[in-house]
Amino acid sequence: MSKKTPFWLTIVRILLACLFLFSSFTKAVDPVNFGITMNDYFVSFGIDFLKPLAQFAAVAAITCEFVLGCMLLFRVKVNLASWGYLFFMIFFFFLTLWLAVAEYLEVHGIYNFGVVKDCGCFGQAVKMSNLQTFLKNVVIIIPTIILFVNRKQIPDCRLAKLGNWLAIAIFALVVIIFQLFCIRHLPVIDFSDWKKGDYVVDSFIEKPAQKEVLFVYKNINTGELVELSQDELMSQDDNFYDDNEYVDRKDSIIKPFVAAKIPGFNMLDENGADHAYEYLNPNNENQVYILYIHDLAEVNMKGIEKAKKVASNCNANTQFVAITNSSEEDIAKFVTDNKIDFQILQNPIDPLKGPFMVRDAVRSNPGLILFNKGVVVEKWAWRDFPE
Repeated sequence: MSKKTPFWLTIVRILLACLFLFSSFTKAVDPVNFGITMNDYFVSFGIDFLKPLAQFAAVAAITCEFVLGCMLLFRVKVNLASWGYLFFMIFFFFLTLWLAVAEYLEVHGIYNFGVVKDCGCFGQAVKMSNLQTFLKNVVIIIPTIILFVNRKQIPDCRLAKLGNWLAIAIFALVVIIFQLFCIRHLPVIDFSDWKKGDYVVDSFIEKPAQKEVLFVYKNINTGELVELSQDELMSQDDNFYDDNEYVDRKDSIIKPFVAAKIPGFNMLDENGADHAYEYLNPNNENQVYILYIHDLAEVNMKGIEKAKKVASNCNANTQFVAITNSSEEDIAKFVTDNKIDFQILQNPIDPLKGPFMVRDAVRSNPGLILFNKGVVVEKWAWRDFPE
């Protein structure tokens, strides 16, 4: 390090570099999630025609942020990196200012902008409100300006001109390959609420009330009352019914209904019955494969064919079921057209507001999760389904 560079400026440089690297990494491990955020931004700002480019825009933004972080950390073209930092921070300073103001107006019922509630600046690793994000940018833009003003005091590393550009290309290539791997498979670090080892019952599953029913019978001869459960009643012989007559029944709640902490996850059949607790309750002795299909119209059919093989290999101790956000009509048509031999249940949602539980559970369409007593055992993108 050159002695001409003040120590405090070196600290500022390293901290800003680490901040960009951390921010880009938390998004790069799950670029599909940031693509969804970009899609939400396009919808919110009324530029829906850019939605097909959402994933590309996400990968490009993450790549730029990572490359700038590496450039500043390793002193590769510091002047260019300083301009990049300044552009990034000014753009996001005013963007998050607008988002914070718009969300304030929405919350107070002044006007509904349809603003994106989570900026996604740290992916799912750190969730922040728009106001928190803006205040964060207020803090960060100060050292960014300081760095920009003093950029000429930071010498570039000792590389030839071609070496500098080669280093930048390597930085970009590394993060792009990493993102493509996470897109094709699954995030290497899972920040979702459905990660391996999670007990999802407490978060997503409503626990129905448990009732106890006691049947009251009176002895015809003595007038004595006796209370019997349904199991006890079924075990009685004919003599009991000869000597006793039914009087009443008593219903009581042993365990009350418990709502899900994060509502919105249902597994409804064609009759509207919810099977979520049936498959994921901790008393289910069977292992359960749940195939998550975000949208039947967009599902990868190679994944469906692989899913059929997994379902056909299930034994008596393993259950297989699918869930989708698509309509009942689409489900019926899909089952018929593709000769599906496993049940597809529905998780009905608002197409704009969600909640997008099926999409967020596994970053693949289709994706597969194996549960044991409500605990996530393993999860796969369709390319990696077990044979």
